[in-house]
Amino acid sequence: MATLPVYDKDGKEIETIEYDPSVIASKITKQLLHDAVVMYRANLRHGSAKTKNRGEVAGSKKKMYRQKGTGNARAGHRRSGVRRGGGHIFAKVPHDWHYRLPRKALKTATRMAVATKLQESNITIIDRISLDKPKTKDVATILKNLNLQGTLLITVEDYNVYVYKSGRNIEGVRVLPVNEINAYEVLRPKRVLMTKNAFKYFLSPVDSKTE
Repeated sequence: MATLPVYDKDGKEIETIEYDPSVIASKITKQLLHDAVVMYRANLRHGSAKTKNRGEVAGSKKKMYRQKGTGNARAGHRRSGVRRGGGHIFAKVPHDWHYRLPRKALKTATRMAVATKLQESNITIIDRISLDKPKTKDVATILKNLNLQGTLLITVEDYNVYVYKSGRNIEGVRVLPVNEINAYEVLRPKRVLMTKNAFKYFLSPVDSKTE
């Protein structure tokens, strides 16, 4: 068993939480983490790059001049890819980069990512983050009290529009509810700030009904 300190918004340790690392992830497989990150990054690609081929550019299809007798090299029409203003010879077309790994593998990868951050001591647990209105200054004060700098993922138990709007204005900070995080979102930032109830999400086995 291992323990983690739980802090309040003022940066004071108020309690500890006990967890079993083997429940979060029995092992960490770098290949699975790599595959999950590659998949999420590939799915972010728009695939909307497009250039015109010789059949799509504007211009006459008429042969520019006769084949023989001019002393010039043979030439086709103005849309040819070897001429300025012509179509691209190997034109780019829209491409769908989206693909999915098995659902169970992605859940396991998310837990492995959390376990990795725990091993690196890059997860901070806070008792709760409660705001009655959007105010970036309040979230910035909490981060300062907890000495959290650089890129950061704030993970809360449920979607809270006030926390989301307050955190998104801080450079390098991303706010997500625990049921929307994935291996890429966990591994990308340097640190993770997680509420106590959000962390409890990972304290039950993968095949439990809460997962």
